[in-house]
Amino acid sequence: MTKRTSAKYKIDRRMGENIWGRPKSPVNRREYGPGQHGQRRKAKISDFGLQLRAKQKLKGYYGDLTEKQFRRIFAEAERRKGDTGENLIGLLERRLDAVVYRAKFVPTVFAARQFVNHGHVLVNGKRVNIPSYRVKEGDVIEVREKSRQLAVLLEAVQLAERDVPDYLEVDHSKMTATFVRQPGLSDVPYPVMMEPNLVIEYYAQN
Repeated sequence: MTKRTSAKYKIDRRMGENIWGRPKSPVNRREYGPGQHGQRRKAKISDFGLQLRAKQKLKGYYGDLTEKQFRRIFAEAERRKGDTGENLIGLLERRLDAVVYRAKFVPTVFAARQFVNHGHVLVNGKRVNIPSYRVKEGDVIEVREKSRQLAVLLEAVQLAERDVPDYLEVDHSKMTATFVRQPGLSDVPYPVMMEPNLVIEYYAQN
């Protein structure tokens, strides 16, 4: 698990954006970064800085993935046929914790990772407790029956700030979600602009 789940809003402030679209984000009140130097006047960001920020933002959005995890996913996206940026987004969205979050079973992607880790999720009827597990088209993801009355679940279903994307078919009465297809960048309902093209440029130079 990531070491920074307790400081997730620092990611927002470091980026200067509310990357999950959450109403509680401190960026809604303080747009400057965290720490004693956060209010310094911002210098113009270099091309490298823009590329690094795009990578950090995408990593952060999916629960602050480690560099090793993220680089491995990027390498696979690069090996696949087609557009590397689209492949990268598709692979990230196929993570089980991302699907649980998108289905609105939990309020945050950090909660999704913990929810999967604790064994509350079944894939095609079998318990899976690995957040990075990659779902396939047609897979049915469901909340274990014993876990369906958890407060975190009931809170998430009522969240108005995000919608379930159309590459998932979700039935909240049964707490099930079917992964219909791998999405592209334009299908994913990011609250802020993600720039996988800059991530590609970053890895091309580093």
